[in-house]
Amino acid sequence: MKVSRPKFPGTMGTMSDEVRDNTERSRYELVVDGALVGIADYHLTGDHVVMPHTEIDADKRGQGFGAVLVKGALDDLRSKGRTVVPQCWYVAEFIDEHPEYHELLTA
Repeated sequence: MKVSRPKFPGTMGTMSDEVRDNTERSRYELVVDGALVGIADYHLTGDHVVMPHTEIDADKRGQGFGAVLVKGALDDLRSKGRTVVPQCWYVAEFIDEHPEYHELLTA
């Protein structure tokens, strides 16, 4: 799924960002201009998805890529009717700061 990321001062042009579900490796991947720059691991437990870890390449941190990755993953999980257990601090913080994702939390 193609996603857009916010423009940040000092960033150039039109990057092509894609968040994809790599089911074989149980992770969402953020690909930017053909290069893998981030991952969000997950484990399926019924209709619940446990998200224990996210990681962005060190040279790409602080540019909004983490938010793009988590948003893309959460949007995909929502479309599949799944709920989320955010064990990763970043995923938990993202959901906390974006009320539109609160309904994805496992009760």
